Amino acid sequence: MFLGFPLKVLVLVTVVIRIGMANDPFKNHHGPVGAVEALKNSQIPIDANSFNPDFTSEIQNVTVPVSRDATFRCSVNRLGGYRVGWVKADTKAIQAIHDHVITHNPRVSVTHRDHTTWSLHIKNVQEEDRGQYMCQINTDPMKSQTATLDVTVPPDFIFEETSGDVDVPEGGTVKLTCKAKGQPEPTIVWRRESGEDIVFRDHGGGLLKTPSFRGEILKLPKVSRSEIGAYLCIASNGVPPSVSKRILLNVNFNPVIQVPNQLVGAPLGTDVMLECYVEASPKAITFWMKDQDEMMVSSSKYDVDQIATSSFEIKMIAVVKNFQKEDVGTYRCMAKNSLGEVESNIRLYDIPDPNGKSSPYDDQDYVDQTGSAENEHERRRSPRIHERGRADKNTGTARHANIYKENRVPIEIMAVSRSERSAISILLIILLMIVYVIEMAVAI
Repeated sequence: MFLGFPLKVLVLVTVVIRIGMANDPFKNHHGPVGAVEALKNSQIPIDANSFNPDFTSEIQNVTVPVSRDATFRCSVNRLGGYRVGWVKADTKAIQAIHDHVITHNPRVSVTHRDHTTWSLHIKNVQEEDRGQYMCQINTDPMKSQTATLDVTVPPDFIFEETSGDVDVPEGGTVKLTCKAKGQPEPTIVWRRESGEDIVFRDHGGGLLKTPSFRGEILKLPKVSRSEIGAYLCIASNGVPPSVSKRILLNVNFNPVIQVPNQLVGAPLGTDVMLECYVEASPKAITFWMKDQDEMMVSSSKYDVDQIATSSFEIKMIAVVKNFQKEDVGTYRCMAKNSLGEVESNIRLYDIPDPNGKSSPYDDQDYVDQTGSAENEHERRRSPRIHERGRADKNTGTARHANIYKENRVPIEIMAVSRSERSAISILLIILLMIVYVIEMAVAI
């Protein structure tokens, strides 16, 4: 009889377990609605007053960059026979219930530790994973906590909405556009690659200069050739790396030539350099012409070169070697681009050799002017200065001249003043002695 009673109890428990397995609330409930109902109905039949599960701390929000891993932790006390589930709140999609992953997302998994800490893991987080996640306990009424997953994304340009290289005529208005995406929303800053200021011109002719400009659209009115160059659009949102795009601004205008000296003189037998400065955009084709029909190229007679001083400036150089009489004439520097062409003339002539010109004063003239042997000695010690240079301030003409300088007058003045100083010194001594004798006599 005593053995029969435990056996009956054992049989009854076995039947209850089988009935519970046959009515498993998780079986065949994979949809969002079915999973929610499954979670509500998954309570094991126990005395509800025996356990009172609750959360021991708040779930923390999680922020991770895209492609990283994220983990939510839900801490529960006195869970007993109740179960913990995870739901994506915005879509109502069940992620997991207890140890079972419900979602078909292979990047989602769950773990727990001692039935007190339950974790939802999301690997290789994508932007679509962003949103609110809920940890639930299947009590009646159900208890839950919510936390947010924020997925940050570094900036990237929307290329179909971002400007490429731009060409604009000088004096026109240009609008540069730069758009980027990312999370958080990126900010756009413009700078010039050269480090120069960005220039804004108003209709009244005023100027505003700034090293940088913030905004998606950079509008530059009345652009000039000084604005030619690369502009950098920099997008950043605090998530590395920031990105930048280089946009080249071309300001187009007709060629212009500046000639420092349009009349150049040089001695025969010397090498003569001719210079022209060209500004043009697009870049100009440049060349030299002698008189009307001779194109100058580098040879034994000419050395032709050009140096780019900026994106739109060129220095043209032509050297006439061993200048002779037949080289006298007109030389033309010419520049041409798609907008027009221009030329400027330089007249080259010969001048006497400055080394063959005699001094304006000879030694006899110098002695006659000073009239002193002492001055003659000083004259021989002073150097004669010979300078060769260019002059003609009114016309800018290049000329050569011999300039002689003699420091004669100061030496002559010094020779006259020495004897005078000696006589004055003697008179001063005599006067001092007389004053001294008078003072002594008055004292007696």
